Amino acid sequence: MKKTWFTNSARLVAGCSMIALTAGAHAQSSDNDFVLEEIVVTAQKREQSLQDVPISVSALGGEKLKDFAAGGEDIRLLSSRIPGLNAESSNGRVAPRFYIRGLGNTDFDLAASQPVSIVVDDVVLENVILKSFPLFDIDRVEVLRGPQGTLFGRNTPAGIVKFDTRKPTQEAEGYVNASYGTYGTASLEAAYGAGISDKVAVRVSGLLSRRNDWIDNGFSGKEDEMGGYVEAAMRAQVLIEPTDTFSALLNYHYRSLDGTSEIFRANIFDAGSNELNGNFDRDTVYHDDTHRNEQSYNSWGTSAKLEWDVSESMTLTSVSAYETTSGCGIGDIDGGNTGGPGVVPFPSTTEDCIDNLDQFTQELRVSGQGTDKLFYQFGFFYFDSDFTIRTRPFFVPDSTVRHQNQTWALFGQLSYDLTENTTLTVGGRYTDDEKTADAYSGAFGSALPTVELNGDNFSWDVALNHIINDDLSVYARVATGFRAPTIQGRDVAFFGVPTTAKEETITSYEAGFKSDLVDGRMRWNGAIFYYEMDDLQVTAVGGGTNNVRLLNLNEVKGYGFETDLEFLVTENLSLTAGASYAHTKIYDGSVRVPICGTGMCTPTDRLDNQGRAIINGNPLPQAPDWTFNLVADYVRPTGDGEEFFMSADWAYQGDTNLLLYTTEEFYTDGTFELGLRVGYRWADNQYELAFFGRNITDEKNVKGVIDFNNLTGFVNEPRVFGLAFRADF
Repeated sequence: MKKTWFTNSARLVAGCSMIALTAGAHAQSSDNDFVLEEIVVTAQKREQSLQDVPISVSALGGEKLKDFAAGGEDIRLLSSRIPGLNAESSNGRVAPRFYIRGLGNTDFDLAASQPVSIVVDDVVLENVILKSFPLFDIDRVEVLRGPQGTLFGRNTPAGIVKFDTRKPTQEAEGYVNASYGTYGTASLEAAYGAGISDKVAVRVSGLLSRRNDWIDNGFSGKEDEMGGYVEAAMRAQVLIEPTDTFSALLNYHYRSLDGTSEIFRANIFDAGSNELNGNFDRDTVYHDDTHRNEQSYNSWGTSAKLEWDVSESMTLTSVSAYETTSGCGIGDIDGGNTGGPGVVPFPSTTEDCIDNLDQFTQELRVSGQGTDKLFYQFGFFYFDSDFTIRTRPFFVPDSTVRHQNQTWALFGQLSYDLTENTTLTVGGRYTDDEKTADAYSGAFGSALPTVELNGDNFSWDVALNHIINDDLSVYARVATGFRAPTIQGRDVAFFGVPTTAKEETITSYEAGFKSDLVDGRMRWNGAIFYYEMDDLQVTAVGGGTNNVRLLNLNEVKGYGFETDLEFLVTENLSLTAGASYAHTKIYDGSVRVPICGTGMCTPTDRLDNQGRAIINGNPLPQAPDWTFNLVADYVRPTGDGEEFFMSADWAYQGDTNLLLYTTEEFYTDGTFELGLRVGYRWADNQYELAFFGRNITDEKNVKGVIDFNNLTGFVNEPRVFGLAFRADF
């Protein structure tokens, strides 16, 4: 396996090198009056050029997000479109699960802990419902790969997906973006910002998106019974700058979602095959549940970012934030009925609700240029969360689990220029974390003893960045991180008790390069990595009773690489490409997990004498070995400020095991999606009219499975064609 990986890596590097050399030769005979724009990121909580950050970072502009989201997709649209990133959800448009370099968590509970953190406008969104806030009026997405424990804290051992929204400015500007397509998929996004005085600027933005119900229910005989949604979100920001040394950015945001949760489809595999069989019909299911897989959630939040320039060399930053959400989702878990296609031994429907989540965060940070060679930042962070998960199995009374979590941390980072071309960055963070869970079992009609977990950890990182010349730099980084201890209380609703997992820790090694080639027309960055994870927290789900149990795996190792390439081929054609490889392996000979409850699947793992799978040596679930992405943008000016344009994108995901154990059925290989956008711009790009297509070949890609009752799975979004109009003002 390692030999194959190094061979494939060498081939990819050689191929990219050939592209660079060919492009360089082309540049010698071309007019070189255009270059790539500099990408500024805040991966280290300060503005830096992407090329100067000693971390594997990919950045994606907000305009490209609009192209990807044209067919009604949610935050999961990022999956495989950034090297090393996977995303999926068994809860529809809420509760996304992210994976970076193969590290993630398949737990579907609304209280699940994840090793990939979502940060929006400097605010961490911890709960899985908060992580699904719609994408609109986004300036930039940054994906930080590898542990980010020093500056961003616990629950970041895999990395961070960081969103920065567009902020208020004194300049009056805005836009309207509207689209309509297949299944009545429609969206209206708008934003406007301006200065209302020389010291105050505002920006208001919003999104309204919807889709008609389009999936027939063969059991009830009703057409277009589910599959639709209506989602609304808004954001209001006020920037106050009373003096040259103080600013306050105030933010309020709101989200409402009503529609269909994930659609589970019974018996869409034949035993011994991972191919979709004749039972699969994208437009029809056979659900005997009368709740129509409905979900409804409401969220809002507010934040205040205050910045004081205490002196020319010191800035004090305070970020205070509050988030809240409530809502419920119902799922026909077996995906069918006893009279429908295949076997459904018994009906299974569950409703999960999150009641009155309250999350408060506070960060105080001091940063500045200590000397010409030294940049410093240090600070304090506090997190408090309180929410209740209510589960209704329908055959017994509701159960509830109240989760409370308090965390505080002290952190600091120093960057020192050892020489004119070499910078050393070191950082550390001490974190104290406390969790409690108070459960009431409807099955037993009684309260269970309080579960308490305490954990503390010191995370650190060291990075060395060296500038070889104006066009090339190399770096090396060693970093540690951890995920705090976790409580899983879902089994309380099914005659069980909460399970726990102790903290997981990671040590990661990374080396990479960042280059600007072809006289600034090409940007090529890459990194290789190796990590060792101790006590990885995983969730074992399945067996005849579909128990949900937290486990710690003794050790997991992973290695691989990722690379990004952006190239202005001509003044009219640009290419963006990315690739990643991740090999993950479990090292734990003692763990056993239940397999498919009905015995319908075909395990390829060794089984113990109780029929449970021995997962030692398996890859991690939802960890693609390869991902590739490619975007080609072509523009042809037609004169007088008008132009024709075309954009095509492709995202590929390689072999991916879907569960902790391996079978002939529950894995995917070679899945991809294609997108296309063709249109016309006029009035100096002020207006745009475009035809778009998402998943234009209508690929039926399995995204996840449910194994306890039959061979159930769920798939990607359908093909959507439509028209979009945009106006800037």
